[in-house]
Amino acid sequence: MTDPNRAAAVAPRPVDCGLKGLCPQCGAKTLFAGWLRFADRCPACGLDIAAFNVGDGPAALLVLAWGAIVVALAIIVELSLSPPWWLHVLLWVPLSTVAVIGSLRVAKGWLLAAEYRNAAREGRIVP
Repeated sequence: MTDPNRAAAVAPRPVDCGLKGLCPQCGAKTLFAGWLRFADRCPACGLDIAAFNVGDGPAALLVLAWGAIVVALAIIVELSLSPPWWLHVLLWVPLSTVAVIGSLRVAKGWLLAAEYRNAAREGRIVP
């Protein structure tokens, strides 16, 4: 096992884990095995990344957040320019898809690192 004082000193911030794909324990760039798929284990420090359950939280949050932004932009464009409906489809569907998928990696990494830092585990009621 690693020294907890040393691990706390080098542990990256959750936002850095999401942006750069850093392991939340050692800071190595080993969090992801693919674009959106987590690695099973960090080869540098041995952290069992598969034990964390991020679930659908990041996807749901991003769909809601980007959905609100895209709807607001679509209303502004409709009221100011009144384009045909097909232009809305061509504009907003790809933008929404790219925005959600593009930011999903960051959100998943951030949530996993926050889970690690706060020692959050599924099914615990007492802290």
